[in-house]
Amino acid sequence: MNRQARTLRRKEPLTDTQLLLTITICIFFAMYIAAMAIWGGGFLRPQQLFDMLNNNASLIICACALTIVMIGGGIDISVGGLTALVVMSCVVFLDDFGGNIFTAVLLSMGIGLAFGCVHGLLISYLEIQPFIVTLAGMFFARGMTTIVSIDPRTAEHAGFLLLKKTRLEIPWLGYIVKKTGKLIPAKIEIGVIVALVIVLIVFFMLKKTRFGRNLYAIGGNSQSALMLGVNVKRTRFLSYLISGLLSGIAGFVYLMHTGAANATVAAGAEMNAIASSIIGGTLLTGGVGNVIGTLFGVLTLTTIKSIVVTSGLRDPWWQTITTGAMLCFFILLQSVVLSNRGKFKLSDLFRKKKTDVILEKN
Repeated sequence: MNRQARTLRRKEPLTDTQLLLTITICIFFAMYIAAMAIWGGGFLRPQQLFDMLNNNASLIICACALTIVMIGGGIDISVGGLTALVVMSCVVFLDDFGGNIFTAVLLSMGIGLAFGCVHGLLISYLEIQPFIVTLAGMFFARGMTTIVSIDPRTAEHAGFLLLKKTRLEIPWLGYIVKKTGKLIPAKIEIGVIVALVIVLIVFFMLKKTRFGRNLYAIGGNSQSALMLGVNVKRTRFLSYLISGLLSGIAGFVYLMHTGAANATVAAGAEMNAIASSIIGGTLLTGGVGNVIGTLFGVLTLTTIKSIVVTSGLRDPWWQTITTGAMLCFFILLQSVVLSNRGKFKLSDLFRKKKTDVILEKN
């Protein structure tokens, strides 16, 4: 007797993190394609996208730091001040003390680890509110920046200037100037490579390691995570330690991009990093987030700013207003999607289906 059986297997619906990531990526591509269609110009050239990465490599790293902390249910608003301190310290170290690039990188990482360690101890083991601790850290870092050097500085170290000028050229993504017929290759700074590598490392860490799983668990519900045997204090401590380390690296990447240091370096970077993380799908309440979404959050935020400038609104307050509007929009969107997905099954729109047909013959 012959029987024909059909077995349908469906993958699980998208998680909240995957759903918000999908929405962010779709919005970014829709926005960028619309900009290409309406304004054209620079948006039609690959270099425009590369310039967005070149100008925001340090912000991408800071946003990764914020994503890690926010997934665990915390916050870190010291990343901008810490970036400024690292930039000034590295310039003084290289120019006044004859340091080399390798030791300057170690110095930036050491400063970041020191701040992250203090923040982690105060927040995790003394249970002081993260906002208060990192606010104090921000003020302390900004103050220390002026103590290191009250005057603006520009890096003059020969080896560092050579590194700063280094670009990775991609000729096949360049464009030809019509008047001269000259090919202008697309160029990527070294800092972008560093930022993208860090994104991949953080993605793997959150996705594949025990620390990442524990971080999502305590961000979702710290009491439940504690009952399941998760060391909540140690996990939170490590999240702030990593955040400080990444902020230190971001400072050196910022210096590689600008070569200049002053007390106002990276002003507002912490707010832009938080905004990028939220736009990328990270919830302030914790437990939901993805560092790939954070990367697209930075790109989305930068794209809307570029659109504002291209539209002729060059005054800086228009970019600030647009950033606030975008942030409110994404917070509202997250709230609506996550609160209604159980009722209307919005995730079904993105659910992946896979069908296997099995023929059995007796």
